[in-house]
Amino acid sequence: MTRSEKLLSIFANTVKAGGGVHTTSELAFMMGEPPGPAFTKFLSDCARKGVIRRVAKGVFESVLTPPEPSTALYKIIRKLRGSVLSYISLESQLSFTGDISQLVMDRVTVMTKGRSGIFVTPYGVIECIHTKKSVGSIAPCLYFDADIGMYRATTEQAIADLKDCNRNVQMLEG
Repeated sequence: MTRSEKLLSIFANTVKAGGGVHTTSELAFMMGEPPGPAFTKFLSDCARKGVIRRVAKGVFESVLTPPEPSTALYKIIRKLRGSVLSYISLESQLSFTGDISQLVMDRVTVMTKGRSGIFVTPYGVIECIHTKKSVGSIAPCLYFDADIGMYRATTEQAIADLKDCNRNVQMLEG
């Protein structure tokens, strides 16, 4: 079995277990190789050949067994900001709850204790906004959405985040 075939096999097996999107270091671990420049070059070569697809910096998916499109963006968010508290908020959450009439398409707004950043992926844009609030003050205002495997802000928290970030509050209903 070639390295590329082994890589595809790993992706296929993880999709069955709900995976399908992996970081460079996860892939190196699963292949039993050190995560260094040689492995990064191997992944770049596989992406260039169309064996895998880079969905964000250091995050890949298989072209043969991609993740479910409806949850792929959330899987990518968890890979990009998995080591810190991150939750769906702002316009994405208010659209989800119906508190704003606009539908947020191909974009997810995420509050995070990690760094801010915008990530353009094949599934849409991920906008991460850093919050200075303590985890203890945020946690009671969150709930877990098992369908996406992430936390979401309550309506009150999403509105507070909107105001804290100086974003447009004109769109709020009523």
